[in-house]
Amino acid sequence: MATRLSQVLFGAFPQLRFEPTAKRVRAALAGHPVVDTQNAYLIWEPRRITPVFAVPVNELRAKLVAPSLPAPAVEEYAATIRRDIQPGFDPRTSFHKHTAPGEELDVVTPGAAAPRAAFRPDDPDLAGYVVLEFDSFEWLEDDEKIIGHPRDPFHRVDIRASSVPVEVAVDGVTLAASESTQLLYETMLPVRYYLPPADVRLELLEESPKRTVCPYKGRASYYTYPGSERGRNVAWTYYDSFRDAAQIHGLVCFFNERVDLTVGGVLQPRPVTPWSRAAG
Repeated sequence: MATRLSQVLFGAFPQLRFEPTAKRVRAALAGHPVVDTQNAYLIWEPRRITPVFAVPVNELRAKLVAPSLPAPAVEEYAATIRRDIQPGFDPRTSFHKHTAPGEELDVVTPGAAAPRAAFRPDDPDLAGYVVLEFDSFEWLEDDEKIIGHPRDPFHRVDIRASSVPVEVAVDGVTLAASESTQLLYETMLPVRYYLPPADVRLELLEESPKRTVCPYKGRASYYTYPGSERGRNVAWTYYDSFRDAAQIHGLVCFFNERVDLTVGGVLQPRPVTPWSRAAG
């Protein structure tokens, strides 16, 4: 009997998962080296969508000490991946929300400290490794800076040009129409339609102060459509695109979840994702 591969991957979603990486991984804290290793693991705690790094304790250039501060309160952000599996936690959910047994530790260098920025899992397969909070450190893979979180080797982003007519409307007002789009296919997410700015009614949109980071595509800024309650931060553009996302640099994309999207004359159903509601 054939097996659908996504079912195998999603079947492990409630478990603690790891995968070795061949990349040279370096971390620093306020300019002070913390680790330089070619033996790092990518770690997904149960119900986590995105990975973080675990590194060998014996390769640390910093000390691990008992926490100097109490555990902080953590706001959880649920992420629906598929309707048939338990919701997970999207990357906005703090590192300190652990779903596997273990202990948090402080990371201390001669010139700086990161409170509770390490997590030692209580798992025999990860003995001798410690997980580091991504946001507390500056990271390099080989000689390139990485942002957001480590890239998932099982996660892909493919971009394809398309001439299919695409229209975007909110509450009956057309905000964009194009026959020259870039379709972005990303694992576990709906197809995204990136439109040339000339085909978007930018005069109806307002620039938003919101900024986000994607480790696959770069840094994004947002637009709000003030004519609708669903229009807050409804569209975005990547203004600092990575080389492997150059095809969408400077284009505008709308959240399928909150607009009326017509593709090839067919109104598309709205997908259910963490972005289904207007976001601040």
